[in-house]
Amino acid sequence: MSEPVIRVSHLKKSFGKQEVLHDIDFSINKGEVVSIIGSSGSGKSTLLRCINLLEIPDSGTITFHGQDILKGDLNGYRSKVGMVFQNFNLFQNKSVLDNCVLGQRKVLKRSREEAVAIAKTHLDRVGMSNFLDKGATKLSGGQKQRVAIARALSMDPEVLLFDEPTSALDPEMVGEVLEVMKDLAKSGLTMIVVTHEMQFAKDVSDRVIFMDQGVIAEEGTPDEVFEHPKNERTKHFLSRFRQTTLEKED
Repeated sequence: MSEPVIRVSHLKKSFGKQEVLHDIDFSINKGEVVSIIGSSGSGKSTLLRCINLLEIPDSGTITFHGQDILKGDLNGYRSKVGMVFQNFNLFQNKSVLDNCVLGQRKVLKRSREEAVAIAKTHLDRVGMSNFLDKGATKLSGGQKQRVAIARALSMDPEVLLFDEPTSALDPEMVGEVLEVMKDLAKSGLTMIVVTHEMQFAKDVSDRVIFMDQGVIAEEGTPDEVFEHPKNERTKHFLSRFRQTTLEKED
């Protein structure tokens, strides 16, 4: 078995006296799509932010291809492990194209010509090639998130982290972003997705992690977790999700 792309071992993180992550262990292999589900406050986003080192763990290790990321080149690591945020984090004073060019120029030292060509390829991929010169403030939420995905892809990441990428979107815009993510999953990109979109997690993931109160309560294939959960907390969470879905359909 080859070395996992990312391995998280005995990870702990507290904010003040509140321990948010308790002894987290998991790994992700090349080409895998892993969805992390759970209630708000279960530690999902904090885990993702630790993997990206936006939060520094209190203890434990995170390795990327076997190398401890806390001891390496942070910018180099972040260019390989991209992140798509809940609130887009676009440069508001820049155009769609420049949002996707800036990081390439600064971090990867690409020429403007090369950076523009790569940005255009990925903006086309997410259906935003007609908006190159449009300012970020003029876009809908769904468009902003698709630009954010194109920006992350323009850095040639090996792994893409998604932190609840549809939770700030109006319901009618959720679908367009999920379609882009489904296409990325099919392309073989390694992805870790924190999401409330259970159908997406069920349809697209190779593995699902259910977090509860700062621990991984259950982990398995979508079929194992959604259809045959073993943990009582998983069962309770999924029953609430199913009830909400039924209410929406009514």
